[in-house]
Amino acid sequence: MPLSNAQTRDVESVLHPYTNLVKLRETGPLVIERGQGVRVYDDKGKDYIEALAGLWCTALGWGEEALVEAAVEQMRKLAFSHLFAGKSHEPAIALAEKLKEIAPFPVGKVFFANSGSEANDSQIKLYWYANNARGQTARKKIISRVKAYHGVTIAAASLTSLPANHKSFDLPLDFVRFAECPHYWRAAQPGESERDFSQRLANNLDTLIEQEGPDTIAAMIVEPIQGAGGVILPPKGYFDAIGVVLERHGIPLIDDEVITGFGRTGNWFGCATYGFEPASMTLAKALSSAYLPISAVLISPELSEAIAEESGRIGTFGHGFTYTGHPVAAAVALKTLEIYHERDLLGHVRRIAPHFLSRLAKLGEHPLVGEAAGVGLIGAIELVAGKKAKTSFPAANLAAVTICKFAEEEGVIARPMLGDRIALCPPLIITEAEIDELFDRLTRGLDRGLDWVWREGLMAE
Repeated sequence: MPLSNAQTRDVESVLHPYTNLVKLRETGPLVIERGQGVRVYDDKGKDYIEALAGLWCTALGWGEEALVEAAVEQMRKLAFSHLFAGKSHEPAIALAEKLKEIAPFPVGKVFFANSGSEANDSQIKLYWYANNARGQTARKKIISRVKAYHGVTIAAASLTSLPANHKSFDLPLDFVRFAECPHYWRAAQPGESERDFSQRLANNLDTLIEQEGPDTIAAMIVEPIQGAGGVILPPKGYFDAIGVVLERHGIPLIDDEVITGFGRTGNWFGCATYGFEPASMTLAKALSSAYLPISAVLISPELSEAIAEESGRIGTFGHGFTYTGHPVAAAVALKTLEIYHERDLLGHVRRIAPHFLSRLAKLGEHPLVGEAAGVGLIGAIELVAGKKAKTSFPAANLAAVTICKFAEEEGVIARPMLGDRIALCPPLIITEAEIDELFDRLTRGLDRGLDWVWREGLMAE
């Protein structure tokens, strides 16, 4: 089929993230024209249930007029101002106060950026800055985890541990060390319980720290759920076990809540769902329901004080972005948090999640699905060529990409990921009927995928 005018213009002008750019010349992009609720519509009028809330972010769905009005009102009042050199404005002040109020750990200061990548880059710089202020100049290494995703800027992409984020980019930089991925379904030894698996990983983390030298490590960074790495849920006892190790060595824990923050897991923050308290936190995405770019770094009073004292010694705190705390983005984020509370979105997630998780678990019975796991309103399935042996498809077959394309043709947008996993993370406003429609469409896509797998002779059993 020939490309449409919009597709042709796109292919000639736009460099697309996370896209096979050679193949895109042939297929053209899916051009989305508008959105309403949990659905988006292409330029031909076809509707799709957005089963990933865009990129894990559009928590309130599309067409939320209260956010539009908040942006317009602030643009008319103060379209731009900055926070450099002691300047400030009410939206940034109020948003920082609100985040301190709802944070699940003591917060001294809030630093604003524009994306999760920028925020996690800032986390690294803040810990380095504070450690230099304390005279702990050797503490530079950051421990991340295999299959972690923490962003795509040079430092954040180094924390990320996915092959496509490193190949041909000369990454990762050498300050990062990687602990094991806590994927129990894939990595547990025969007969090993979840808690024993967690303890084994904690023991291995302890060994890694001892080998590197505890006094060379600035922090460890984790996602409560490893999102773009496959929606990998931590096994029982995992955060308790690694927390003991980190505390013994005096290593702070950075909590990357870019995906899990603001109700996604059934609690306001993923760290509450999994029972750990961080030293600092990264927020983005659902902070503004993705209506405008904004992110935040929440840091402890101790870290805040060390940074302040060092700025006094140097003469300035030499970090920040033109759009740090942008007044319009901050106003929209404030309204977003207000809506979450006024409409009891957390209560809605808790009421609707059992149905979402039930339908997700049902997919585990499909011949192509090896694992189906989730919590709250986030989950994933892993496609396998053989269920009993957990046999993976050859990577070259692009099973998850192919089946997500079938699902897209059935009217649902999901996310194919490394290891032939397919992620689901719908807007928090989704209803029970829409959950059923989502899974009905996705099941039709899987059934078409099964036909394709048999035709291609890809099944292992």
